[in-house]
Amino acid sequence: MTPMAPPLSRRHVIVGASAVVGAGALVSCAGAAEEPAPAQGESGVLATTSQVPVGSALIVDGIVLTQPAAGEFTGFSAVCPHAGCAVSKVDGAQVICPCHGSTFGLDGAVVSGPAREPLAPAPITVRGDSIVAG
Repeated sequence: MTPMAPPLSRRHVIVGASAVVGAGALVSCAGAAEEPAPAQGESGVLATTSQVPVGSALIVDGIVLTQPAAGEFTGFSAVCPHAGCAVSKVDGAQVICPCHGSTFGLDGAVVSGPAREPLAPAPITVRGDSIVAG
């Protein structure tokens, strides 16, 4: 007659499952060093240069990214200086505030009010094909 193994306790099952999940996490992290440049939102990356249309803008993470001419990128705060609302729409070469209709050009300057001050500059850096905050 063969002796039966004692039943597994809940603690043993949880410890075993944790070990399997932990090992899976380690294996997935091991390949992370081989991945390309960080994706949008990681390590300060706001967007790729191809995501900002030439002659237009992209609003991401509170920053207006503009590309007035091919390869020329600038950043501005997405906070409208009139009443503090966030600009949220891009129409061609104009950035529009939804609160009171102020529009701004790709240089941050006021195109039409009620805003009287331009959008504040926001520092950005282009690293390869990534646009990074700061």
